[in-house]
Amino acid sequence: MKVAIIMGSTSDLEVMSAAFAVLDDFGVEYEKRVISAHRAPRLLADYVSSAKDRGISLIIAGAGGAAHLAGVAAAYTTLPVIGVPISGKAFGGLDALLSMVQMPSGIPVATVAVNGSKNAALLALQIAAISDSALSEKLASFRLKQTQAIENTSI
Repeated sequence: MKVAIIMGSTSDLEVMSAAFAVLDDFGVEYEKRVISAHRAPRLLADYVSSAKDRGISLIIAGAGGAAHLAGVAAAYTTLPVIGVPISGKAFGGLDALLSMVQMPSGIPVATVAVNGSKNAALLALQIAAISDSALSEKLASFRLKQTQAIENTSI
C-alpha cells in the first residue's frame, strides 16, 4: 500500500504531520506534496490522475478555507479520497468541513474531523487492511494498546 498526502499550502504541514507519523509507525509508504487546487489546478489534475500509475492506493487531502483540494482531487480519480478540513483564522475550520462534506452526488470524499489527519491515516489503514492481513493485525494490536492504556489509567 502507498498513500499520497496532499495539502493546499505549507501552512497545513503542521496539522498533516500527524498523518505522516501514523503511516511511519505502521511502516506504510507515502508521498507528500503541497498542491493548491486554486493556484496550481493543472498540477493537481496531473498528480491525482497519475496516482494509480505510481502505485498510490488512497489519497489524503488536507486544506483549510474553501478547502476544494479534496473535492477536486476526487474528481480526477476513482481512488478513495479522505479529506482533512484544516482550521483557519476566520471560522475555525467549519468552512473547510462544510466544503468537504457537501460533495455532489457521485464524487464522494470521506471526511474526518477538523485537523483530524491522524484519523485520516488510520482510516486509510483500515481501508487497506480489508485486503492486507498483516496490516489488519497491526491495527488490532494498535487498538488493543489503546484499550489497555485506558484500562491502566488511574487518577
